[in-house]
Amino acid sequence: MALNDREMMNTALKKVAIPFLREQGFKGSLPHFRRKNETNIDLITFQFNKWGGSFVVELAICTIEGVTTHWGEYIPPNKVTAHDINERFRLGAKSIDEDGIWFDFENAKSVEDFEKVASIVVDLLNVSDRSWIPKFFK
Repeated sequence: MALNDREMMNTALKKVAIPFLREQGFKGSLPHFRRKNETNIDLITFQFNKWGGSFVVELAICTIEGVTTHWGEYIPPNKVTAHDINERFRLGAKSIDEDGIWFDFENAKSVEDFEKVASIVVDLLNVSDRSWIPKFFK
């Protein structure tokens, strides 16, 4: 039985993007990753289109103490995700108000096609610069 497209994309991200994020100090598992810095936590979430075939990469930051939601729920630093933060930036956008890049894998047929999409994401993630994500929120 062949894997469906979403499973193929997840497999490609686990092979290509996740090792890269781990090398840069990120912890977590697909779709949510976090990296603690001196003054903030960098957050990355892969958000898949509910209709299939594409995803966006959302970036956010929070304090090193975690976050308290507007309804009062405290989320500790080892559990916080980009989805817990109101202000998020999408990879490839020029501002917070833009949609960013939807990474399309709808026409991917081979393992290599899916891995190429994952490689494009890696090429855009400038996470070796620990100030890169926080710059979007200044």
